[in-house]
Amino acid sequence: MEILSGKEACNFCRADAEKLTHEQMRQELAVIPDWQVIEVDSTTRLTRRFNFADFKQALVFTNKVGEFAETIGHHPDLLTTWGSVTVTWYTHKIGGVQQGDFMCAIETELIYAKLAMN
Repeated sequence: MEILSGKEACNFCRADAEKLTHEQMRQELAVIPDWQVIEVDSTTRLTRRFNFADFKQALVFTNKVGEFAETIGHHPDLLTTWGSVTVTWYTHKIGGVQQGDFMCAIETELIYAKLAMN
C-alpha cells in the first residue's frame, strides 16, 4: 500500500507550507512511535534509525527510500552505514516539519515492512 504516489508530486514543498506545532507533531508521533522530532541548526526534523543485518540490506533500503523520494519530488537526508540507515524528513523551504513529512515517514515505514517480509 502506498500512501503517496507520483501524482501528488511534492505539492507540500512550497515555501508557504504550514509548519506543524509541537502539539500537532506529538499527535502524529502516536502513529509512528519509533520516530523522533529533533532540532538541528534551529530546524525541526523528523528522524528514525532503521537496523539491518548488514550493509547490503541497508543499501537496498536506502535505494528504495530514494526511489520513493524521487517519485514525489521530496527528499530526505539519508545516512547509510553498516547495518543501519537513518532517515530524516523535513521541508527545507520552511525550515521545519509539515504534514507531508509525516506522510513520507509513514511511507518509509511501509517500505521497511515490505523489505522485512522478503
